[in-house]
Amino acid sequence: MPEPFSSRVTRQPSSTRLASAPSQELDEFDENPVEAFGKPHPTREGVRRSRRIVVKVGAAMVTRGRDSRLALGRLGALIEQLETLVRSGRQVIVVTSGAVAVGRQKLRQQQVLNSTPMQMQIRGQHAVSSRGAAAAGQSGLMALYDSMFGMMDLQAAQVLVTSNDFADASFRQNLKATTEDLLNLNVVPIFNENDAISARLQTAQGFIRLSGPMRSSTSEAAARNSPFTDNDGLAALLATELGADLLCLLTDVNGVYFGDPKTTDSRLIHTYCPEAHDKAINLGQGHDGPLKGMTSKVKAAWMAAQQGCRAVIANGKTSDALLQVVAGQLEGTLFDVQAASRKAHQLRQGTYQHPTADHKLTARDIATSARGASRALQSLPSSEREAILERLADNLEAAESEILAENRADVSAAALKINDNLMKRLTMDSLKIKQLADGIRSIARQREPIRKVLSKTEVLDGLVLEKLTCPIGVLLVIFESRPDALPQIAALAIRSGNGLVLKGGKEASRSNAILHKIVVEALEAAAPSVSSKLINLVTTRARIDELLKLDDVIDLVIPRGGNALVSHVQQSTKIPVLGHAEGICHLYVDTLADLDMACQVAVDSKADNPAACNAVEKILVHTDLAKDGRLYQLQQALRDAGITVLGGKRAAEALSLSPAPSDRHEYGSASLTLELVDSMDEAIDHIHEYGSNHTECIVTEDTKAAEEFLSRVDSACVHHNASTRFGDGYRYGLGAEVGVSTSRIHARGPVGVEGLLTTKWVMRGDGHVVDKDKSTNYTFRSLPVEGDEPSTKKMNGVHKEQ
Repeated sequence: MPEPFSSRVTRQPSSTRLASAPSQELDEFDENPVEAFGKPHPTREGVRRSRRIVVKVGAAMVTRGRDSRLALGRLGALIEQLETLVRSGRQVIVVTSGAVAVGRQKLRQQQVLNSTPMQMQIRGQHAVSSRGAAAAGQSGLMALYDSMFGMMDLQAAQVLVTSNDFADASFRQNLKATTEDLLNLNVVPIFNENDAISARLQTAQGFIRLSGPMRSSTSEAAARNSPFTDNDGLAALLATELGADLLCLLTDVNGVYFGDPKTTDSRLIHTYCPEAHDKAINLGQGHDGPLKGMTSKVKAAWMAAQQGCRAVIANGKTSDALLQVVAGQLEGTLFDVQAASRKAHQLRQGTYQHPTADHKLTARDIATSARGASRALQSLPSSEREAILERLADNLEAAESEILAENRADVSAAALKINDNLMKRLTMDSLKIKQLADGIRSIARQREPIRKVLSKTEVLDGLVLEKLTCPIGVLLVIFESRPDALPQIAALAIRSGNGLVLKGGKEASRSNAILHKIVVEALEAAAPSVSSKLINLVTTRARIDELLKLDDVIDLVIPRGGNALVSHVQQSTKIPVLGHAEGICHLYVDTLADLDMACQVAVDSKADNPAACNAVEKILVHTDLAKDGRLYQLQQALRDAGITVLGGKRAAEALSLSPAPSDRHEYGSASLTLELVDSMDEAIDHIHEYGSNHTECIVTEDTKAAEEFLSRVDSACVHHNASTRFGDGYRYGLGAEVGVSTSRIHARGPVGVEGLLTTKWVMRGDGHVVDKDKSTNYTFRSLPVEGDEPSTKKMNGVHKEQ
């Protein structure tokens, strides 16, 4: 009598299971191509240690959606990943779908060949049964795997099974022995259910009914305990039978979602917990139709996890998805009993916040909640808003180790995915956190910005008009790479009384999350009357696209990032956009410049932070310096600082320099363009034609020329004998900046608290009426504001309405 399924799965230690494999410590896997993805996510360290991996390749992976033909490119990319895993010393078992699709294609071809045109026109094509298609397609599918693996100098072996087979203990024993033999020879077993003769039927309850001579109460009970209703279940069953460490189910969605993954309101679950998620998730429509595809995957993955084999459901169409999963990156949805138990414990203790609580809010809900909270914030006295920022600064310093730990996880995940300059922006350290805290305290101690009287005018005797500062309303700030920008922007919004919606780059997701948590905790502790919805963090591109449509709720968008981001935002919204698309900054070295000073300023303007938007990208040099040889000193200083110097059109020819990519180029790296000009007038014209109106500098001892340069250059920031790197909110004494604006409307240059304010008019009278201005004697007398002397200017006369 076959033993029940629940009693026949026994987990062996890795050392026992792999006794015949080459001896190799698990830590040695750090020295293989998987390491290229960086350190594993803290929740996925166990995944990275996996030695034996079952990979289930779904129909969505193997076939093209539009015509159900084989997706050769996608399959080839998967084979390359499997080859990488095998070469790294891991053992890979594949469970594949696709035989039916291949068979249908072959049988339809055969129908066409065996029919006359008249028969085809009258009868059309006969429907091809799944069993017949499976029989015809198995050989074709396996031939493809053989060919592709052969090109990678690997061998594959086909193993066909049915649900009846697993009810036989001797079959399972032979299955394990055969698989061990293949794996020890570095052969990749390719499993598939033999649909041509399979006796299983899926009932409405989801268990398996067997037929034929093998049917018995015991075997049926065993089958009922098995999730083997499809290849997902087969993969889970094999993972437990063969002692795998990891089951990876590859499909066409990123994992398990709250809601239908095809809708913008859906959200990915990174670690599955039945108690926390089962009632909330809507499995929606997968590749196989409503509920069918993802439901079976969730059941199979959780079944494997309960038997001690971690499982991950991931999107196989994502580049290197399988390698990222095995590398322990935050890819797909993880099924791990221990991780689920921790979440369940938090749920029972009341410390687990359900991820869908905020997610159920629409984009409009988020923006309107921020506006309501901002009005409550504005009603607080200045001292209470200062207290929020003081608490935030203290909390940042207190949570330094936690912040740096989350940031290290982001940096590790982003390794080799972003360039060095973006990596520098992403990376946080103790100094950055201290500067953050100091900057926020500086903002807190600034003079009260809200309701500041800018002007005060007596309109009529007893009728006084004031112009006051007030918050803009709700800000949407989109930033890339720099997680330290989040608390800076939040502090500016709180001080200026604005509601805020933030969207950070996905490469800094963990850092942004912990920093947002610290901001919210400071707000709740210091101002419990203000909703935490004042400062919101959204995480998806789809959510941003929704927010950009809300021009009736959001008042200002500030994109902080590259040209592509700023251009996308400008083209996607009717909301006013504040920012700059490029940072092409110039430094002009005049003929009367102190060369030592010029070298010092030029090197600092680039080398201090080559990727910064206020780093110099082009140095304009008066031709006199080239004629008398002084230019050599500047070139040498730049080279000694590790800066690559390329030539503009004139300099490339005169100085034998490699040509610059264009006259208007932002390097964002330790490179710059050097160009020759005959005069300051030519330098100014060049800046206006090829610059981005960001930050420019002149180095000269000629005060008159310097003042003329400062006056004529039409940029947001213009310096004399000072590095362009000073063009920054912190260095201008603003405490911090929400960004740099090159716009000529509203704020310009580094945008601090004052740049996030607008104005309102407040009039106080005593029953005054217009009454068609009959005998009205308007005084329009300026009144003193904050200690200013009263104006003696008086404008008498009758106002005439235009």
